[in-house]
Amino acid sequence: MKTLRNLLPNGLTLRFRSLVLPFLVIAVCKVTDVAAKDHAALSHDDFYWIGEQNKASIIMLAEQGIVTKALAAKIAQSVTQVIAEGAKAGAARPTDYLKIEKAMIKIASPEVSRIHSGRSRQDLGQTTRRCHLRDAVLATFDQFIKARETLLKMAELDANTILPFYTHNVQAQPTTLGHYLGGYLEALSRESDRYQQAWARLNLSPLGGAAGGTSSFPINRQRLAELMGFDGLVVNSFDSGHISIQDVGVEFSSIAVSGALTLSMFAADLTVQYANPTPWFRFAEERTGGSSIMPQKRNPYLLELFHEHTSLVTGKAVTYYIKCNNVMSGMNDYKSEMPLEVTLASGDLYRELATMLKALVFDPERALQEVNSDYSMTTELADMLQREAEVPFRVGHHFASELVTYGRKNKLKPAEIPFKEAQQLFVAAAKEFGIERSLPLTEAQFRRALTPENMVQSAKPIGGPQSAEVARMLAGERERLKADRAWLAATRAKLEEAAKQRDAGVTRLLGAAN
Repeated sequence: MKTLRNLLPNGLTLRFRSLVLPFLVIAVCKVTDVAAKDHAALSHDDFYWIGEQNKASIIMLAEQGIVTKALAAKIAQSVTQVIAEGAKAGAARPTDYLKIEKAMIKIASPEVSRIHSGRSRQDLGQTTRRCHLRDAVLATFDQFIKARETLLKMAELDANTILPFYTHNVQAQPTTLGHYLGGYLEALSRESDRYQQAWARLNLSPLGGAAGGTSSFPINRQRLAELMGFDGLVVNSFDSGHISIQDVGVEFSSIAVSGALTLSMFAADLTVQYANPTPWFRFAEERTGGSSIMPQKRNPYLLELFHEHTSLVTGKAVTYYIKCNNVMSGMNDYKSEMPLEVTLASGDLYRELATMLKALVFDPERALQEVNSDYSMTTELADMLQREAEVPFRVGHHFASELVTYGRKNKLKPAEIPFKEAQQLFVAAAKEFGIERSLPLTEAQFRRALTPENMVQSAKPIGGPQSAEVARMLAGERERLKADRAWLAATRAKLEEAAKQRDAGVTRLLGAAN
């Protein structure tokens, strides 16, 4: 038996790390409770982001000369004091800008309300939503990378061990663990492309668009975008406040669904074969759950929890699509927080994937036994006849099909078919195409053609299961993960730098008043 080793800090084999059954039961029961903890997963709340936009606004207003330096300092002092008061234990952290402005006026005077020059709760709200979604996307992308790293380690651990894959739920051809898991890794790399491409559309600023028509103040929207860490603007102010928030929400919800559906396919693969009395993918016994009445049961709770998360992500996304349908611009229906919930639920899904993979046990001997018990290597038999003896493919294919019929009828495995019988079947199959010819293979060639090892290693084209190609593809996935880590670090660093710029700008304004 093979397990995914050396992934824990203490170096213990994962099969000896137990997950207490009561915790599993509770986790399954609470899988639909993700929405309740969504905001807890974020680093910042609405109060924080309104405060940060207030910092950016007063810096820009002072630079543009819309307010005097003296008033800018007064406003900056009220902004920082409100933020400090909200940071105290048990203090209120209002999410409505007008309540925050009221607190600022109480600290200073009504003059500080000039911070709202050229702004509206509309553009503040859309900016806050984008900032929340940015944080959620980056947190989810981090979990996404970790899950892929775990999957890659599993693929590398037994890269060349053989297992079956299926089409139409029927064993099709032999492949290798590295090739099989590598297929899911490649699909998830496409998700990475989608995240990064969509990020370029998410990280655009609506700030300064006001209620949708801008204002008569000379607001520098580019400067506001820079201070808030955005890469540019949603230029049209009507679009920025009333259209783009919907398509951004739909796009990231769709990315989440795309990943969930890919992983639901993987979950289905595991679920179908796990029903076998002796599966080749199973969970270490201490990571399963028992039955209150059936002593033999070893229920795959981690797999069930993982699969339920794929449905949760998809369900939340579809709910958002319905909320957006047939709604006129400017309404709140499509400005909801559901894309945020979908994205955070997607992060939970990737976390569950990593947890499940670390508990998964692969049995190479059992997988090979399953391959050898059926006739999925007969494609290579037909190919060998064509490649080495110039037998037309359709003739070789017909012979191989007749061989399968004979073997199954007589309850024989491929290796058990008498060579003499194979010779007779070939002669008969060739005659049906008007060809008089004996089987042009030695018994050794015939036997080799029906081994999964030969079929796997005989593959020639790019992307096949042959060991050298699998090693190349997995190395490519490792490089991709390295690049994705670098992108995530650089993106976070840019947002952190923008936060430092906001703090430094406010500090300068406060210093100018002294």
